[in-house]
Amino acid sequence: STMRERKATDPLHSSTDLTEGKEKLRLKQEVGLISSVSLIAGTMIGSGIFMSPEWVLHHMGNPASSLLIWAACGLLATFGALSYAELGTIIKESGGEYIYILRIFGSFPAFLFAYTSVILVRPAGLAAVCLSFAEYAIAPFYPGCSSPQVAIKCTAAACILILTIINCLNVRLATSVMNIFTAAKLLALLVIVVGGLVLLAKGQTQSFQNGFQGTTAGIGAVGVAFYQGLWSYDGWNNLNYVTEELKKPEVTLPRALMIAIPLVTCLYLLVNVSYLAAMTPSELLSSGAVAVTWGDKVLGSWAWLISLSVALSTFGSSNGTFFSGGRVCYIAAREGHMPDILSMAHVRCLTPSPALLFTSAMSLIMIISGSFTSIVNFFSFMAWLFYGMTISGLLYLKIKKPELPRSYKVPIIIPIIVLMAAVYLVLAPIIDQPQIEILYIILFIFSGIIFYFPLVRFKYHPRFLQRVTLHLQLLLEVAPTTRDAN
Repeated sequence: STMRERKATDPLHSSTDLTEGKEKLRLKQEVGLISSVSLIAGTMIGSGIFMSPEWVLHHMGNPASSLLIWAACGLLATFGALSYAELGTIIKESGGEYIYILRIFGSFPAFLFAYTSVILVRPAGLAAVCLSFAEYAIAPFYPGCSSPQVAIKCTAAACILILTIINCLNVRLATSVMNIFTAAKLLALLVIVVGGLVLLAKGQTQSFQNGFQGTTAGIGAVGVAFYQGLWSYDGWNNLNYVTEELKKPEVTLPRALMIAIPLVTCLYLLVNVSYLAAMTPSELLSSGAVAVTWGDKVLGSWAWLISLSVALSTFGSSNGTFFSGGRVCYIAAREGHMPDILSMAHVRCLTPSPALLFTSAMSLIMIISGSFTSIVNFFSFMAWLFYGMTISGLLYLKIKKPELPRSYKVPIIIPIIVLMAAVYLVLAPIIDQPQIEILYIILFIFSGIIFYFPLVRFKYHPRFLQRVTLHLQLLLEVAPTTRDAN
């Protein structure tokens, strides 16, 4: 059948083994503390810090308040990650929000999350990163003016196609690309930080004088500024997608989060200070590619190094996003919430090529129809809607099921703060600056009902879907994955 029939157990009522009653899948636990820190920091540091500063400044109105937004975003990401760390030590399964919503709230809301994530959220994240890659990759070819949108979108589409080929061919090749490009992004950030410190030492502090003058007070504008800042921190929850592969997850998960996220927050603040030391607020706002403008002002003839480094950085981040993007597809298909074809792997390359091809196709559609800032806003709206649902699940467990075994406990005030922030981030832009696109997103989320009840709840499997699955298996040379017994 195209949808697998699986009996979902309620692990929250199990005293010891939270996966008791399910088919046993024991992935090799090979990810240690250093690898965990690299995974979080490498995914978080992508396109946002090179694209979002001008938009945060635009919505906040002045440098000082924009820096406060960046610091608050880092604090919120830390609080969210710590809350997820407790969830990861209660429900020791890969899959992130999907598996937590499934185990706490049940099948229907988990399906809506998987449906929205696979079709919109993951492809939107990839599209936004690839658009920022394209912006920096072609900026040197259009000095002194904005790059044409057609050239940006064509370059972004080419980036997605190249990533599809790399990730479908070989897992080791994809991970090697990720490691190499992580070094490039760290180098680019360090160059910008050191350059900014040199400028400050020379007395270039004019951007920070009267720093709070003209601060925006609207709740909607502040919410959108948070969206742009939090985009740069996206990836703080990625370790929860690979919980089954962590060495001693009850120890590694919280430690890695407490190392990686404060480190990234400090880097982001220093980079923003460097931008403002080199440029006036008006120059920063008029820049299409902030880091390139910074390079032109500070490095002179060596400015091309910044464009190259940032392009490599964003390409590496998009590869990481693409690499992990198939996990929700696979886990959801394993639980019977997605077509089986999305959980299959290529018989020779051993890569989840159907899930990767589907994500690639959806990302290409978003690149054609949207811009960087609009995609980020709508991505953030959907993401924080489900983050809030997941955090409310943690609060439910802390209050109603305190007896569940857990090796790490976060103070209850922290998930309460994150839940309040999630509610604000979802409601503020709707109340202050309502947009018809938000209504479309909500309608899309609930359109999953059309598919859930016949295909999942009542397990209706049309014969033509079975034939389509068989033909796709032959065409793509894929087969159902077997479970690792280790």
